Amino acid sequence: MNNILLFFLMFCGGLAVAMQPSINSRLAQKIGFLESSCISFAVGTLALYLVALVAGRGSFRSLPEAAWWELSGGLLGAYFVSMTILAVPRIGTTAALAATIAAQLLTGLVLDTFGLFGFRQIPFDFKRAVGVGLLIVGTSLIFRR
Repeated sequence: MNNILLFFLMFCGGLAVAMQPSINSRLAQKIGFLESSCISFAVGTLALYLVALVAGRGSFRSLPEAAWWELSGGLLGAYFVSMTILAVPRIGTTAALAATIAAQLLTGLVLDTFGLFGFRQIPFDFKRAVGVGLLIVGTSLIFRR
């Protein structure tokens, strides 16, 4: 898969992430906050299960070989979805996403710098520092009232 296609797919993923909190928050107005989080994950789980059955190249049989922390992604995802459902109606989609993106870039910077989780180490440099710094400044401007 080439980098342009990957960029496009991630861009579409960003669109989905930007719409998801508002959609889930709207559902929460009808059925409740935790219930909305649960439905969001249930629908996503069912969809991914069906896609994995049809197009997957791995095997669910290898699941017992996974370390406990490798399964924590689902918990982190549930936390994220639940917190966006709480935050969006109160601070707005833009502010919620700005906080999310700033935290993602800071965390990504740490993960890359130290090569955590066994991935390639990407050195911290001036350009990365400026990029993350500008994002933090932008986030603070979005939160100002």
